[in-house]
Amino acid sequence: IPQDPMDFEWSYWIEWGRERILWLLAGHLLVSQVSRLLVEKYKPWCLMVYGMAACWLLLGIKGFAVILLHATISFAVAQFQLSFLTWLCSLILLSTLRIPAVEEAKRKWYDTENEYYLLLFTVSVRCLFCTSFSLEYCWHGPAQKSSHSFLWMLAYVFYYPMFHNGPLMNFDEFSKQMRRQEAFSLKTNLSILIVGIIRIFFWWCLAELMIHLMYIHALYSSVPPLEAASYWALGGLALAQVLFFYVKYLVLYGVPALLLQMDGLKPPALPCCVSLMHSFTKMWRLISVKSLIAFLICRFTYRYIYVPMGGSQSSLLGTLFSTALTFAFVSYWHGGQSYLWYWGALNWLGVIVENGVKRILSISPIQDLI
Repeated sequence: IPQDPMDFEWSYWIEWGRERILWLLAGHLLVSQVSRLLVEKYKPWCLMVYGMAACWLLLGIKGFAVILLHATISFAVAQFQLSFLTWLCSLILLSTLRIPAVEEAKRKWYDTENEYYLLLFTVSVRCLFCTSFSLEYCWHGPAQKSSHSFLWMLAYVFYYPMFHNGPLMNFDEFSKQMRRQEAFSLKTNLSILIVGIIRIFFWWCLAELMIHLMYIHALYSSVPPLEAASYWALGGLALAQVLFFYVKYLVLYGVPALLLQMDGLKPPALPCCVSLMHSFTKMWRLISVKSLIAFLICRFTYRYIYVPMGGSQSSLLGTLFSTALTFAFVSYWHGGQSYLWYWGALNWLGVIVENGVKRILSISPIQDLI
């Protein structure tokens, strides 16, 4: 049965995975286990060198140079220890990915569009990692600066399991866990690996089954079936799409999460099934562990935008502003197209309306009436 060709993301990463990325991840696993067994103290640097070599192999010397340049500029700006300056630098670096002349120049580096897109996706995610390191550097005192060296930044930025598509682990979590030396058990790691592979294989089979039988994305790209469908059918299609999105990311984030476990790190929690979420606000409030929508970027915005701007602890206007900034960054990071701004505005409105209704319902007379 032919598969639904309209989900670009799934087809793209599965193709790259089969061709090269899975083999490079297997190489990372080998280097990691050998270094844990023989030279635990130097494990971060072994993995850093491997990540840089994998980046060079996949993206070429020019792609590698772009990522190294972004890291160097971010580190240099972080020395001023000003969060505003760090954010300005990050947004400028991110905006360079949208300049047509720069896009055309980068396209000429590669033979195919897929190779160019791999660079684009990788640099976009690396921008988040560089920003995370720089902001943590700004927030820490002089005594902790030694643990925020440029070498540690490179170890973080070039850590291969999270290199191309995430998920995101902030720098503090990464460095603390990477420095921690634990007793190494090959037998335990082997059992974790086998169970993890079985689970990911099951999720992959389920995703392939959905994309070969349900044709959700093909239906969405054709207007006549949507116009002819009832509201119940449209609701079912919407649910089917987000459920496929959920299963897809169990695979795409399940693989790096398994490798993080094998490296002795605690991976970010995988997204919670959207069918279990009944509150719009709760979905976004728990973005650090349970959100599904924009799972990668939301972990970042919660820690580095929403909370520093006051979040729910500030005044009503402050909460509105910090929430708006969060969704604005999410929309811009994903590309800044008009439909993404609409998406961000509707999500912001959904959170505001639900919070407003909750506040009204918490008033004593309304509570008595209920």
